[in-house]
Amino acid sequence: MIDTDERAGVAGRTEGRDADEIRCRGLVRIFATDGIEVQALQGLDLGVGRSELVAVVGASGSGKSTLLNILSGMDTPTAGSAVVAGTDLLTMSPRDRVRYQRSTVGFVWQQTSRNLLPYLTAAENVRLPLEISRAGARAGARARRDARVAELLDLLEVSAVAERRPDQMSGGQQQRVAIAVAMAGGPRVLLADEPTGELDEATSVEVLEALRAVNEATGVTTLLVTHDPTVSEHVARTVQIRDGRTSTEVLRRVEVDSDGAQRHVAEEFAVLDRVGRLQLPSDFVEALDLRERVRLALEPDRVEVRPDRTEER
Repeated sequence: MIDTDERAGVAGRTEGRDADEIRCRGLVRIFATDGIEVQALQGLDLGVGRSELVAVVGASGSGKSTLLNILSGMDTPTAGSAVVAGTDLLTMSPRDRVRYQRSTVGFVWQQTSRNLLPYLTAAENVRLPLEISRAGARAGARARRDARVAELLDLLEVSAVAERRPDQMSGGQQQRVAIAVAMAGGPRVLLADEPTGELDEATSVEVLEALRAVNEATGVTTLLVTHDPTVSEHVARTVQIRDGRTSTEVLRRVEVDSDGAQRHVAEEFAVLDRVGRLQLPSDFVEALDLRERVRLALEPDRVEVRPDRTEER
């Protein structure tokens, strides 16, 4: 049974929120190779509010990395719309795209080697984006750059490795310095593609907590994608992508009872798109052996979904 009130609440997070820092509507991306077309995104809808921290999870090939490439300005959708921090990603000129990637979004790759220049120290890597920006030419800019570098390294708790090159740091330290680099230009949106993919479990937790600390301290809207479902335990909202569309969301919160005891609550919702489609969680489908068609019943406060047993009669 799907409660209509709860369903409407989830739909409201992906529809009609003009204040969303990230807003995708009917996003389609088709790749063509040797005459064969692959539809990586199939009408994806997504809304991420300002200062929100959201994890997008999904299996390999689900479309999550394609989504991130579009949001970062490295790719363009085939159809639909995508607006990030007020910027329409479909109408950007080449010059607008460069400006967008320098100042509006920060990006952290999965591969630590892609995030940092190997011949620069941690401090020099963080300083580089500031040197490239136009602000670097103004009077007094050097002192401001140095202060900004020190501030970010301190926030990410990697001040101790400021003068070390990447090969002198651990994997976790490299990724935290990479987050500092991505934040150097003061972006409104921080994107992270499998930021813990090359790390062990303990180090992954450190990096995820670093992302959460940056989000809380700066208010930067943060979207990370991963195939690891345990990552979602560190964020309040998780969006599941399946077959190129958002399928379910998990919302987490902490409740305090009358005795002051805390209880962690996680609720899963199906996401309803603009034409009324939804994807049921795979474990629900398997548990009830749902296939091909199902029976629907509209009740005053819910929609019931039942297996079709017609052929068994």
